[in-house]
Amino acid sequence: MIERSEYKGNPLIVIKRSEDDKYPFSFGITKAKLILENIDEIRKFVEENNKE
Repeated sequence: MIERSEYKGNPLIVIKRSEDDKYPFSFGITKAKLILENIDEIRKFVEENNKE
């Protein structure tokens, strides 16, 4: 579940596992750019460490 929010006038994206998620993951544009720049390494990390 994805929501958009704002903090001190700056846009945020909020990722939740469910509507009632107590600990959502949120970040702004600077971290979003870092994620996109490193998406291949993030995918590799998940593949190497996913135990499900």
